[in-house]
Amino acid sequence: MAVKLIANYSKRLGLPGYSSHQFSVSVETELLNVDNVAGESGRLYSLLQKSVDEQMQNTGFVPPDGYGMEPANGNGRHQATGNGNGAWRCSAKQQNLIEKMVAEHHLDKREVENLAVEMFGTGVKQLDKLQASGLIDELIDRHGGGRRQAKRPDRRERAPVNGGRE
Repeated sequence: MAVKLIANYSKRLGLPGYSSHQFSVSVETELLNVDNVAGESGRLYSLLQKSVDEQMQNTGFVPPDGYGMEPANGNGRHQATGNGNGAWRCSAKQQNLIEKMVAEHHLDKREVENLAVEMFGTGVKQLDKLQASGLIDELIDRHGGGRRQAKRPDRRERAPVNGGRE
């Protein structure tokens, strides 16, 4: 009695511009002897992996920076279709405040980017509204922010969670 052995191998690579490239190969074969399942599956895996890797070297079209964007209001910045603040996921007001704080306090953009990654596991432009709010609060705590800073208690002075019970 013949036994069918079906193998597939798939790989996805991330590309610039939030793009990706994926390729998959599948094969089906019949085994006359079930004693060789491990050997035949190993051989097929190597064959499929080699085939996919060879094909993946030709990525084809890779979108350039700004692909799918259109200039916004003639100010030189780009805006994604349907999104009012370009590639940023947060609100336009949050984007403007983050950019203003970076400029006014002469912050290193890489340090702000690293802070976002440390806090949320993603870069500044990928922060959603809630995450951007958290980053803004942290920037205000670290670098000041005028009258808003006076309203915020120091983290060490905040009331303990659950009434101090651990």
